[in-house]
Amino acid sequence: MTSEAPVSKKDSYCVTAVPQERAIVVGVERPGSKWDVQSSLEELTRLAQTAGAEVVASTSQKLESPHPRTFVGTGKAEEIADLARSLSADVVIFDDELTPSQQANLEKVVGKPVKVIDRTALILDIFALHATTKEGRLQVRLAQNQYLLPRLRGMWAHLASNRMGGGVGSRFGEGESQLEVDRRMVRKRITSIKKELEHLAEIRSVQRESRYESGVFKVALAGYTNAGKSSLLNKLTDADVLAYDKLFATLDSTTRRYVLPEGREITLTDTVGFIQKLPTTLIEAFKSTLDEIIGANLILHVVDASSPKFVEQIQAVDEVFEQIGAQNISRILVFNKCDLLDGDTLLGLQSRYPHAQFVSAQTGAGTQELIAYIAQVIAAQDTKIEVVIPYNRGDLVSLAHKRCRIVCESHKEDGTHLTLFASSAYLNMFKEFRSTN
Repeated sequence: MTSEAPVSKKDSYCVTAVPQERAIVVGVERPGSKWDVQSSLEELTRLAQTAGAEVVASTSQKLESPHPRTFVGTGKAEEIADLARSLSADVVIFDDELTPSQQANLEKVVGKPVKVIDRTALILDIFALHATTKEGRLQVRLAQNQYLLPRLRGMWAHLASNRMGGGVGSRFGEGESQLEVDRRMVRKRITSIKKELEHLAEIRSVQRESRYESGVFKVALAGYTNAGKSSLLNKLTDADVLAYDKLFATLDSTTRRYVLPEGREITLTDTVGFIQKLPTTLIEAFKSTLDEIIGANLILHVVDASSPKFVEQIQAVDEVFEQIGAQNISRILVFNKCDLLDGDTLLGLQSRYPHAQFVSAQTGAGTQELIAYIAQVIAAQDTKIEVVIPYNRGDLVSLAHKRCRIVCESHKEDGTHLTLFASSAYLNMFKEFRSTN
């Protein structure tokens, strides 16, 4: 007779965890690609892990162009199916966007119950996990429905039979009715979501216009996902913005006021991170958030200095800037995570990018130099004027201290004499008080 150890009260509770899905990532190596397939698959692996999956294998194939039926060749598709069966995989994730017919054909080859999704579906899945505000959730739902609409024919059968199940790649409109897998209903939902977003965009626009009219200099932090934008904002402003070592940890823009050492107020706005092969549906859906970048006076392009692919990441972000019409806005290249570099590597980077700033949001190194450089860039856009403000216009003196750079101030019989640098937004306010001496 086998004896059993007594069960403690603590042990008597049964804790059931959701099993982690097992994923296989698949890439295609094509001539002329900016990213080598291995680096792209490593990033896809991180995306899968962010979504909660365990990547158990990765595989790739060299192709001149994708196969029209199965994206990869027929033999490779069979190889992936065998791999999925042998490793008990739950999902196969392709690094490029699949057409509806390619996805349906691959699902037939791989067989039930393994899911087949692509990079776009995975990113949308992560966004569904991380969206916290009402606007963020609506933007994700819009992108999901826009992605789903052309795939309805190929996806109807397994959606109707609940084949998608739960987990990675299946958080499309959680808790919503199966009836939404009807083309007319999806179009109706897209229209409805757009109307809600337009209403929220109007509210955001009023808030944004209020900042614009105030003349406050606006600085936007943008860059590749996980470059450390939120951490940098936290370090500069003592904010409490969510900052995790995960891709797309931040989806909703956050604005904080900051007072430069000279006394001038500016705003710093954290924005959603970019990524290579960023789906166009996401760029459209997150337009209101990206407007924070378009409306900025200055962009801090934050780069992960420790990434071996930082050059390609810079190029990917520059491409998005062009897509959203922000390519002509003044930019400062800010290399973050410099604490992870050795001395020689940092010196080489500084030599290669002499006009960039080098910081560590973790340690705070270089942040004061960054602030000084921002102040210098702002000052370069100002106009030097001398004004005499009557004592009954103390509001203008206060405004000058908050929004301009004061060089000299004195008090005489006729009023407060100021020599200051003012942006174009304030020149008219001080026009009638300009000194004639």
